[in-house]
Amino acid sequence: MPDFPWPAGSATGVGSLPGTDIAEAQRLIMGELPDLPHLAELPARGPGADMIGRSAGFLVELPVQLYVGRWQLAPRPGRDLRRIADLLERDLDQLTEQADRFTGPVKLQAAGPWTLAATLDLPIGGRVLRDAGAVRHLTESLAEGLRRHVADVRKRLPQATVLLQLDEPSLPAVLAGHIPTESGLSAYRAVDGADAATGLRTVVEAVEAPVVVHCCAPGLPLQVVRDARAAAVALDLSLIKDLDPLGEALEAGLGLFAGAMPTQPPADGRALTSAQVAERARKLWSRLGFPAARLPEQVVITPACGLAGASLPFVRAALKSCRDAGRRLAEV
Repeated sequence: MPDFPWPAGSATGVGSLPGTDIAEAQRLIMGELPDLPHLAELPARGPGADMIGRSAGFLVELPVQLYVGRWQLAPRPGRDLRRIADLLERDLDQLTEQADRFTGPVKLQAAGPWTLAATLDLPIGGRVLRDAGAVRHLTESLAEGLRRHVADVRKRLPQATVLLQLDEPSLPAVLAGHIPTESGLSAYRAVDGADAATGLRTVVEAVEAPVVVHCCAPGLPLQVVRDARAAAVALDLSLIKDLDPLGEALEAGLGLFAGAMPTQPPADGRALTSAQVAERARKLWSRLGFPAARLPEQVVITPACGLAGASLPFVRAALKSCRDAGRRLAEV
């Protein structure tokens, strides 16, 4: 098995948190997720802090703007792009200050090329996804932008190991041909799995850092993730229906960021305990038939998806349970 770029028994967050105070959010992450902290994302701050706007800001020589509430490619940089850059700079400054001299792995997040292509509009109308040439241009631009982003964080945190998470919630719909056109009366053509893997691999190879492909939508074909040469996949455990593809991927050395903590609190409002979270991971591992000793090395415990819609007390309890669950798994 490969050496995974995280300590055994690690836990981390998916990315988004509630609120608008980046300093408070980053302190929460550094305190509750000390083995594998991540750069906080706070979409409640508005346009430019949302996943699509924030990620589109990484595009090189492909400026974007807000038009009628949607992000679209723009003829020239403007105030929307400046806002994206300003928000990211503040976030990175907080990460630099709070993770100074940190020597472990740190995770960054950005939307992947297929989710951006399925969401960003062309200036002439329609999604980027409609134009194969535009998709290639966007993918190459994103790859270069994320390469620069990873390099910047390495300079800020020279003792840390940088991981990159590519958020691809739209990828299953892209592959199935379920992304609707503007009229809603039809859908864009399905993208072939091999082409999808090639697009992802363009980014994976450019950034020169371990990449985690994250999708909390059902139906992600794991073969695409494997063919993209990602280091790990991040999934909501409740959405796993077929164990065979997952077992094959893990046997081949793919890491698993196991979304074992539900993002919505149950009726009593309480997060699952660390014992409950750890048991969900153990149960899956047992059903797959893998040696228990491999579990804490290959698996990172996470919430099922982002936590931007949860209350701060729930978020704090959920992250603590994830951290303690990872440690429980490592103690066995």
